[in-house]
Amino acid sequence: MFERPRGGEKALLVRLGLGAPVEQEDLDEFAQLAESAGVQVAATVTGRRDRPDPKYFLGSGKAEEVRQTAVDVCAEVILVDHALSPSQERNLEKLTGLRVLDRNALILDIFAQRARSHEGKLEVELAQLRHLASRLVRGWTHLERQKGGIGLRGPGETQLETDRRLLGERVRVLSKRLDKLKQQRETGRQRRVEIPIPSVALVGYTNAGKSTLFRALTGADAYVADQLFATLDPLVRRVTLPGGAPIVIADTVGFIRELPHELVAAFQSTLTEAREATLLLHVVDASDPRRSERIEQVNAVLGEVGAGELPQIRVYNKIDRLDMTPHLEYDAAGQVSSAWVSAARSEGLPELLQAIALRLSCFARMRKITADARRAGALRARLFAAGVVRSEQTLDDGGLQWLAELPDAEALELSRLEGVSVHDSAVELNSTCVPDGGYLQSAETARIV
Repeated sequence: MFERPRGGEKALLVRLGLGAPVEQEDLDEFAQLAESAGVQVAATVTGRRDRPDPKYFLGSGKAEEVRQTAVDVCAEVILVDHALSPSQERNLEKLTGLRVLDRNALILDIFAQRARSHEGKLEVELAQLRHLASRLVRGWTHLERQKGGIGLRGPGETQLETDRRLLGERVRVLSKRLDKLKQQRETGRQRRVEIPIPSVALVGYTNAGKSTLFRALTGADAYVADQLFATLDPLVRRVTLPGGAPIVIADTVGFIRELPHELVAAFQSTLTEAREATLLLHVVDASDPRRSERIEQVNAVLGEVGAGELPQIRVYNKIDRLDMTPHLEYDAAGQVSSAWVSAARSEGLPELLQAIALRLSCFARMRKITADARRAGALRARLFAAGVVRSEQTLDDGGLQWLAELPDAEALELSRLEGVSVHDSAVELNSTCVPDGGYLQSAETARIV
């Protein structure tokens, strides 16, 4: 049996071009991933094949080249920029005598290092265990049938079966804990939904500058580094837009090409910040020569997590590298579609905040709400609990009148209630810009009576 060696710090990178030459940008990105994991890149082996080899993925000749190069540079671990099957990974390890990690395992390792919240750590561990489950086959020398003798007799199952059983039990425990945390998160979200503050989520390809932009907009002490997946756990801060309207901005984990499906599945709750947002700021590295491809990859992941239909403002960041001036671009309907900024130099941020205010203007505006004495008490409690009231006046007949900031959908619902009137011409005229549901949740407002 083959004994897995211990992992090391000196890595040999391997990437094949399947049906095409290896793109230097992809190779550079993989090197960044390796460095983000804390390893030193000793050498790189590249090649080209029409299709993967069933045994090594690389082909026998290229696999031998990898083995010899690893010996020449004294590599301690081999990183392959592809998703390997368990058998391909084991065959490469047996040939080279070194530990082999594929792209998915490398990203999981980075996430394990960066997770800070309790939920994030549980999600990473669950993803790692599911990744490991398919690799519990002839990987370690201790996986033979348990030895007999006094004090050594086992329960009659192989060590491999024992490991599988223990792993399965741990997966079930983690799944239950995450389900409980998900319920707690949903409870907190339902409470926050009553507060009429639209949420704006920063999304984009990893290392596009989301955390730098988040820090520039909010003043929060967010961790910023020129590395992939610098941010893993989401941060949320409150910001006041031009005109005084408050919003909540969330900084989320970055996306990357070929993001492991087990990570997408495990991080559903963390990505809820993007899925439940009122507006997405899709941050793009303007200096990236493959930015169009990155945009498509991010949109694909957004669609996978259920956020593909949300309204977006595309924020082209790092324009200081292109010697461009900040500016806004508009679509055919006259709405802001993109903003060109430099978060590092705080250039174009006032224009970006103004663009956010314009895009959110159809979600909330000032309304004059009047309720008769019979309805006033319940409606007053609801509006003040939501924090939308700007002024209040008692009427001669015992009713109440408020100046409140409400989204169109909620104002429309209130206007339909008996004994309640909403004095705002925009309620009828601008209802077409209301999304499927306002951030006040119309159904909740209807429960007042």
